[in-house]
Amino acid sequence: MNVSVKKLTATLALALLAWIPYASPAAADEIVSFATGGYASGLRTKETMHKMDANGDGMLSKDEWMGFQTRMFDALDKDKSGSLDETEFTGPFNENLAFATAAYAHGLMTKDMFLKIDTNGDGKISREEFLAYHRKIFDMLDKQKKGMVGLVDFIRPGGT
Repeated sequence: MNVSVKKLTATLALALLAWIPYASPAAADEIVSFATGGYASGLRTKETMHKMDANGDGMLSKDEWMGFQTRMFDALDKDKSGSLDETEFTGPFNENLAFATAAYAHGLMTKDMFLKIDTNGDGKISREEFLAYHRKIFDMLDKQKKGMVGLVDFIRPGGT
């Protein structure tokens, strides 16, 4: 290999290595691509995790996560129909949601999130659609597949 080719190869390798740290966080955070940036940033806070951590052990189990999401669905389902229309979902933050952080609720309760969670496109979010969506979010947070998420994995994109 001549000197010019070696220099070019070394330069390209260094450029690639310099680029990787900047690309990795965005690529690693599946939640932002699956949800919206507002939902992800409202969710991934220490305060939100503490609200969800029912037993206060500093870890969030899938049962605690799903219990919280069930409460969230019930609070949003103002008419108790078992499904959420866009008006219920995107309506004003109210006292029924006091158990959630405002950042989390506001990040969730958007038209963009409504469209993402309404997987069958019928203009309503059923309880099962809502819970299935949030099961997937938990699985994305649970990088180590232990059924538990600690604070580092909860708040840091990619858990790395």
